[in-house]
Amino acid sequence: MRRTLAGVSLSPSSPSPAPAAASPPQYAERLTLPWWLWLGGLGAAALLALEVWMGAPGVRAWLPFVVLLPATVAGLVWLGRIRIAVRDGELRVDDARLPVRFVADVVPLDAAGRREVLGVGADPLAFVVQRPWVPGAVQVVLDDPADPTPFWVVSTRRPVELAEALLAARDAARP
Repeated sequence: MRRTLAGVSLSPSSPSPAPAAASPPQYAERLTLPWWLWLGGLGAAALLALEVWMGAPGVRAWLPFVVLLPATVAGLVWLGRIRIAVRDGELRVDDARLPVRFVADVVPLDAAGRREVLGVGADPLAFVVQRPWVPGAVQVVLDDPADPTPFWVVSTRRPVELAEALLAARDAARP
């Protein structure tokens, strides 16, 4: 008699299943830049390099192209590096970690809701990872008496899915 459990084949003669790998992410997203920001950034760098090229002879003529264009690409890649994931009982936003046991509630926000939460009456103690080119966000309300941070606001392209994943992970972590 053979049974399978999480992709591990069990038979009566096998003593125990192999240890499972880390659980797959319940939610994962990368906040990359849209194509129009790439076009605008590279266009501005090329125009700046072209201005220097027109006014300088010799090595100074092509050096701006060699320096500015790769530096602009590196800067644009750096701006789109933020990863968001819900896995292993944590919300991971870049290098910040939030155990889901401290999540009291999650509110998906559209552009107007994000503007209201981050506007004039914003809480200065809130943890914010906001990207202006991403319209949606989630507000993660915390329940940690030892932490003065009242909530997190995290940009996301799929706020409802992230909120559902956080709430499911929180409910799974509670006894």
